[in-house]
Amino acid sequence: MKTECTKKNGSFQALGRREIVADFNGGTITSDGGALLLREVEQRRKILQRFSQCFTDYRDQGRIEHNVLTLVSQRVFGLALGYEDINDHDQLASDKMLAVAVGKTDPTGMDRKSKKDQGKPLAGKSTLNRLELTPANATSQDPYKKIVLAPESVDNLFVDVFLDSHTEIPEEILLDVDATDDPLHGNQEGKFFHGYYKAYCYLPLYIFCGEHLLCARLRTANIDAAAGTVEEVERVIQRIRQVWPNVKIIVRGDSGFCRENIMTWCEDNDVHFLLGVAKNSRLAKEIEEELALAKALYQCSGQSSRVFKDFSYKTLDTWRWRRRVVGKAEHLPGGSNPRFVVTSLKAEECEAQELYEKVYCARGDMENRIKEQQLMLFADRTSTHKIRSNQIRLYFSSLAYMLVQALRRLGLVDTEMAKAQCDTIRLKLFKIGARVRVTARKVWVSFAEGYPYKAIFTQVMNNMEKIPIIS
Repeated sequence: MKTECTKKNGSFQALGRREIVADFNGGTITSDGGALLLREVEQRRKILQRFSQCFTDYRDQGRIEHNVLTLVSQRVFGLALGYEDINDHDQLASDKMLAVAVGKTDPTGMDRKSKKDQGKPLAGKSTLNRLELTPANATSQDPYKKIVLAPESVDNLFVDVFLDSHTEIPEEILLDVDATDDPLHGNQEGKFFHGYYKAYCYLPLYIFCGEHLLCARLRTANIDAAAGTVEEVERVIQRIRQVWPNVKIIVRGDSGFCRENIMTWCEDNDVHFLLGVAKNSRLAKEIEEELALAKALYQCSGQSSRVFKDFSYKTLDTWRWRRRVVGKAEHLPGGSNPRFVVTSLKAEECEAQELYEKVYCARGDMENRIKEQQLMLFADRTSTHKIRSNQIRLYFSSLAYMLVQALRRLGLVDTEMAKAQCDTIRLKLFKIGARVRVTARKVWVSFAEGYPYKAIFTQVMNNMEKIPIIS
């Protein structure tokens, strides 16, 4: 009779003659050892410290255990580390590594006043959500939610962080404007069905300068994609010119931003623009000969061909005067593909082909930045009921992006990951297995011996040590 072997639930198949035994008794081990890198960025650039100053805390300071700085740091670090939901922080409240990163002086949590909270150095979801759900008119008399954010201060902070990142004043900067969809799946305030995206969504407006985020404005979707752009661009440029009065500024966007009010404002305020123009029959007629030439070149070579034309153009009703337009007459295997841009830049400053291929087309990199924030840092988690609290969530995601971008710019320079996206940085540099031991005088963080990117990690730390600390 054969012996019956009883297999325990959750056990693993043997390795040869060796039984594999796995449990959760390894002690204080974290999968987020790289949070120390985020802490180093914050210690040197003070981005979250300055963000925390945008809040007014009406709580009784003698009774709180988590100040605003540690709360916003916990939330933003959590997003950067991949914890998209505020509910995750009920488990993360016991995480010693995250407690070290946000600056808890006792990362064991044994200094908590309540016995039931001891061992949990960080805040849970019920405390953290007060950052998002506090109404604008809250006061010290409110019972629970009384940490009030001033949005205009956050908007100014984005521009100030950009300005502080430069050691020298640039001669020229390009401000990229774009809108994207933020799908909604509930009954959020301002919910609207957008025909282009075929979904209920918000329509946030972004302004970037290279990799630097200057504006993240949550908007309802029942508007034109360019609505509010003049106001946001004016605010950003006014703050930039307070520090850099003579810098040349170019506003760049696709055809969704080719609006008379934007071009007029730029022309009246010594700002250049470079915008896509939606094709129409009059524009197509302007480049008929170039399209025919591009087709002939394609037929001769069998390869895609481009011919450019520089001309002056005015719409029938909307433009106040004639402006410089560059037409791209292109022929692809699928047929003709004409495209147009309008600009205030003169031909002697930038000739037609260079203007389109090297200057205008470079705006596509902004879409990668938006994807980083939307898909990798959870800017689309706008699931609260009120648009104000969803805007605050967008701010948190934006701060997470700014923190990771600062690490990429300052720490990853001259490494093979200098152009890595946020999710790659998270996977390779933040998600590191480590054992954390807290003694009376030290916090010991022992990384996994088999960590494959230790050389890059060490180089990042060496780079960060050279960065001066902002006072």
